[in-house]
Amino acid sequence: MARAQSPRRRWLTTLAAWFVALLIFFPVLWMILTSFKTEASAVASPPQFLSAEWTFENYAEVWARSDYPRFFWNSVVISVGSTLLGLAIAIPAAWSMAFVPGKKTKDLLMWMLSTKMMPAVAVMIPLYLVFQRIGLFDTKFGLVLALMLMNLPIIVWMLYTYFKEIPGEILEAARMDGASLWNEIVHVLTPMAVPGIASTMLLNVILAWNEAFWTITLTTTKAAPLSAFIASFSAPQGLFYAKLSAASAMAIMPILILGWFSQKQLVRGLTFGAVK
Repeated sequence: MARAQSPRRRWLTTLAAWFVALLIFFPVLWMILTSFKTEASAVASPPQFLSAEWTFENYAEVWARSDYPRFFWNSVVISVGSTLLGLAIAIPAAWSMAFVPGKKTKDLLMWMLSTKMMPAVAVMIPLYLVFQRIGLFDTKFGLVLALMLMNLPIIVWMLYTYFKEIPGEILEAARMDGASLWNEIVHVLTPMAVPGIASTMLLNVILAWNEAFWTITLTTTKAAPLSAFIASFSAPQGLFYAKLSAASAMAIMPILILGWFSQKQLVRGLTFGAVK
């Protein structure tokens, strides 16, 4: 049995955790603060805080200059659509790898993971040309398909890990009771892995929402999500940091709110099966 930590050690651990959390959150905090400054205060050196000029005009100008609701809706459709399509493919794939493994299952899993190590720019031109030829360029379905394929290895790996923690005897009992393969996956396996599936879904939504390289490369105007909305505030005359910060804050706020309200579910899913 592990010994309980001393009060001093718990205090130091808590302090270190807060320090790391604040260190990670500081860039986001600084961006939000910059979004409320004037352009002169935003680029002042040394940085201004108490003496800065504060204003809401950046948000008003960003809203007036762009069609934010359209970019927001595109982001919702692309992130949720790629997640649902990825789960529809990954759940049966992870089931087969977890409960009906073959000799090359582990090799296949490693190969899938290795595709994430390939630089995205290496396939940018071929994918760009393919999307133009088949009519998927600057379409929401094209981005749904691209982001689903990009995140599919992570979805399969996470679900495979969760499914491995479920006793195979339960599925065997369902088969003995006459359950079909569809009923086994939908009515037996899926309900037991809800925490893992939910955390996988949340993580994939976050990854798709934050994706910038492919969403900017494969769109122009019609299907452009919030990542393109941010990029539109980089003008040839230079970067307007206050307005760019306001646009960035408007783009990340929905996903920050989602992450905040779903953090318990996300942590529960990520630790699913860690302790037996």
